[in-house]
Amino acid sequence: MGESENRQLNRQVFNKRAYIIVVAITIVTLALVLRLVWLQVWSHDRFVTVSEKNRIQLIPVAPRRGLVRDRNGLILAQNKPRMKLELIPEETLDVDQLLDSIGVRISLSTNDRERVKTSLQLRRRPRTPIPIKDDLDQKDLARLAVDSFLFPELRVNATMERVYPFGKFTGHLVGYLGGINEKELSKLDKIRYSATNVIGKRGIEKGYESLLHGYAGMDKVETNARGQIMRVIDPGNPSGGNDLKLHVDLGLQIKIHEILGNRRGSIVALDSKTGGILAMVSIPSFDPNLFGGGISSINYKKLISDPDLPLFNRALVGRYPPGSTIKPMMALVGLNENAIDWNWYINDPGFFKLPNFSRKFRDWKRGGHGRVDLNTAIIQSCDTFFYHLAVRLGIERISEGMAAFGFGKSVGLDVREQVEGVLPSIAWKKNEYNEPWYPGETVISGIGQGYWLTTPLQLAAATNTLANRGAWIEPRFSFDLRNKFLSKKIDLASEEDWELVVQAMQGVFHNTKGT
Repeated sequence: MGESENRQLNRQVFNKRAYIIVVAITIVTLALVLRLVWLQVWSHDRFVTVSEKNRIQLIPVAPRRGLVRDRNGLILAQNKPRMKLELIPEETLDVDQLLDSIGVRISLSTNDRERVKTSLQLRRRPRTPIPIKDDLDQKDLARLAVDSFLFPELRVNATMERVYPFGKFTGHLVGYLGGINEKELSKLDKIRYSATNVIGKRGIEKGYESLLHGYAGMDKVETNARGQIMRVIDPGNPSGGNDLKLHVDLGLQIKIHEILGNRRGSIVALDSKTGGILAMVSIPSFDPNLFGGGISSINYKKLISDPDLPLFNRALVGRYPPGSTIKPMMALVGLNENAIDWNWYINDPGFFKLPNFSRKFRDWKRGGHGRVDLNTAIIQSCDTFFYHLAVRLGIERISEGMAAFGFGKSVGLDVREQVEGVLPSIAWKKNEYNEPWYPGETVISGIGQGYWLTTPLQLAAATNTLANRGAWIEPRFSFDLRNKFLSKKIDLASEEDWELVVQAMQGVFHNTKGT
């Protein structure tokens, strides 16, 4: 093959390759043009929407929690502004390393670090801020401001924290707020609580959580490529919680605390006409402000290890034998069942014996009270008289009659967290212990002993029924329930018996032999 033929062959190969390259470039260019048309024209609306979603974010805003006031308008629970350091987890690679870096600049407790980890686990929405430290002081703010360029994932926000101006005087009554746990989270409205990390744990805060909390708002914000907020486009104002007014009289609440002093015990005071709880005191108490922003492990350990049980609300969950406090109600049951009348009497030697039993059930007064009728029995609180009455009634009539006064159950229109009392009967003992009822157990039931248990609130409600001459009114906290009586009447064969028993109770205080 000659040189001219080689040149011609090479030229043909070159031309073929050039043709292929041109065709390939043309195809690629056409594909790019078509892709560009598809992106710019056919898919324009969809990608604009996606881009807008990446640029625009919805950030939940916590609502203001409602205030709690006493009957005179004094604030028992309020909100105080605090500067809080928060973290956006999506903007950091290593949370532990970040906390170490922050800890060099401001003080972070073990409790602060634990709370961050717990909040990360319970977080409901992406980009929701996680609290790191509450109540930043001016030095903390200055140190963070100087190095803010190093920590773009941090936010310093002004938040509202729950404060209880009267501390331990209202601890058991008002309760406190605490972090939302997994069980609570599963039952909550995710949107309503999207900006909230705390919830009512005890007392009024827990019982009226739904009323006090309010509804979260959603700020529409513009973010940059790193997800940092550049500006607020449309503020989504949250709907604050409702305020709550209680029947409680703070002055009376504090006075009762002073009266009890350091003695363990409980006192409940009711408005006899409305059933409003004027005071509910349990001693020892605790300062609910300790739980603000998360209680430290040291303080919590002190509370739960205290042998006097300051977190134990004796008014609602403490169950005690009612003792002689039930004698006026026992008298009314005995009268209504015709087991006794006002003229019936006994001769009290200072003890009672069942037939064919050697055991003596003794009176509180050695030697006895002598001749005792019902009026005298109430005034002098004669145990022996009520031993006799209990046997004449029998445990079933005692149980049925005393149930009308609210014994053996929970009471209160809006009173949560309480336990039921125990009003013993044959069926109750069989169910609880699978044992028969014995005659001696009936005897001591006549003076509120044995299996009989009641809470201070239940006893106050029963006593209120006596004061109202048989009108049973459910206790209640909220002042808005003052006209919602839901009362029922205990009808006696002789309505005069109410007045006579009340007069006998007045004799307990004013008669020379009153106890």
